[in-house]
Amino acid sequence: MNITEPMFLTLTALVGEPLHGYGIVQEVDRLSGGRVSLKIGSLYGVLDRLAAEGLVELDREEAVQGRLRRYYRLTDAGAGVLEAEAARLAEHARTATARLRARTAGGLA
Repeated sequence: MNITEPMFLTLTALVGEPLHGYGIVQEVDRLSGGRVSLKIGSLYGVLDRLAAEGLVELDREEAVQGRLRRYYRLTDAGAGVLEAEAARLAEHARTATARLRARTAGGLA
């Protein structure tokens, strides 16, 4: 499965506890240092795709001021995909860093 950055950050946001949509938006903003700003509409597209893949699921619903608030949680499958993607990105970062060091030293690794 191809994981986009918003998907990666959404999965990461849900590692600690179930969150509702606005909570996910805030956590993604915090995790990305404000670089990734999910809008509610795009967030629900991401959540729908992650749910269809079995990576997140509905935890609970509650009514708050007459509006339904849905909380989502990370599934075990989602944690596995997130762990694999984090390892893949870390390996790419190690490769890039090694090549940049080699470039600075005068020879490409």
